[in-house]
Amino acid sequence: MKPLKIGITGVRGIVGETLTPELIVQFAQAFGTYLDGGQVLVCRDTRASGAMVRAGVLAGLLAAGCEVVDLGVTPTPTMQLAVTHFGARGGISITAGHNPAEWNALKFVRGDGLYLNATQAEELLDLFHQGEFAKARWDSIATQIEHLNENNDAIAHHLDVLQRSFDTAAIRQRKLTVAVDCCNGACVRLSPRWLAALGCEVLALNDDPGAPFPHAPEPRHDTMAQLRAVVKAGRADIGLAHDADGERLGLVTETGEILSEEMTLTLATAIRLQTRPGTVVTNVSTTQAIEALARQYSSQVVRTPVGTAYIAEAIIENAAVLGGEG
Repeated sequence: MKPLKIGITGVRGIVGETLTPELIVQFAQAFGTYLDGGQVLVCRDTRASGAMVRAGVLAGLLAAGCEVVDLGVTPTPTMQLAVTHFGARGGISITAGHNPAEWNALKFVRGDGLYLNATQAEELLDLFHQGEFAKARWDSIATQIEHLNENNDAIAHHLDVLQRSFDTAAIRQRKLTVAVDCCNGACVRLSPRWLAALGCEVLALNDDPGAPFPHAPEPRHDTMAQLRAVVKAGRADIGLAHDADGERLGLVTETGEILSEEMTLTLATAIRLQTRPGTVVTNVSTTQAIEALARQYSSQVVRTPVGTAYIAEAIIENAAVLGGEG
């Protein structure tokens, strides 16, 4: 059986096999029906199938009577922040994240910028299977799509949120050199600009959104060798590796050591709990080192099923100071 995966965050499959234009239009129309129209943001990563999938998504949303704002190539977290910034009903991110280039996917975001929870995802799936979608009259379909370019307000808003979340003055004083592998993905639009704003010397590699992925878009030991070489040759203080849409981050130390994927959350937890002890949310598959750190700082850990949607819900429910998957 050819793979098609439908989960809490959306639907993904191999383009030209299971992720077909018909399926894309129907899921987008189902989502527009679920939202009952209104403004919907759309973004995508840089994989070759993005233009085709985008066309299907726009068709489905317009057919359901939605007003579409196309953010173009934009990281998924940027779109999630923009949903609340623009007061949109929701959003669709066209990306298969860390999956190989032949895959693509639709990730569904609700009005507060979070992924649909399990109950909401089931409701959307029921709508899809029933096939009873909203159908806008010919004279009420939006006649144009708002397009925002690479310097769009969504990126600017994300940078503003980051500026307000960190002690940027202290970071600038460090005069850091940072190597960043954008994998020719959506983070090309964000990460080099953010690092430059922090006063860093930026050693950017694979930063051409018009080029194919230089390697599998998943930060892991075998895909971070080039980044490791740049860190060592450029005497960088750290190396950062992105996936295609900005939801995964790999790290290389100043000595060129490629850290395991579980170390990203572990280090973030240690840094966060030093200044603000509290609840940390992670999934059932993440390292037990999180518990060890929590005990050290008189904090606690809440475990969820695997999936960003579960993490986000638990962060809100438990007023957590940090959440993530390792």
